[in-house]
Amino acid sequence: MMIFGIGIDVVEVERVESSIAEFGERFVNRIFTESEREYCESQKRPSIHYAARFAAKEAVAKAFGTGIGKELSWLDMEIRRRESGEPEVFLSGAGEQFCKDHNLSQIKVSLTHAQHYAAANAMVLSES
Repeated sequence: MMIFGIGIDVVEVERVESSIAEFGERFVNRIFTESEREYCESQKRPSIHYAARFAAKEAVAKAFGTGIGKELSWLDMEIRRRESGEPEVFLSGAGEQFCKDHNLSQIKVSLTHAQHYAAANAMVLSES
């Protein structure tokens, strides 16, 4: 396997909190899948978990080299947790198609958060 791309992103938790306060459901529904929203809302401080997932999606988009837009939308990516707690990325729509078109086989993602910041990095691997 070869590395196709890597990406990293850091998010201020306060910015996510502000967006949720200002735009409410419109913001979270535009950025996060239903499953992500359910997980975040089940946590003691949802905004930290939203921020980490926001950072993860940005990191994946950077690793793809596309950014968020024409080739990859926010909702084409879903950040889930395995039973072990390890995060994993599930793709649908344009994200899934991008992987097929570029022979991408795996996406590794790591999340972290503290009181004021959340961060994520992503590594995309290809078969060739």
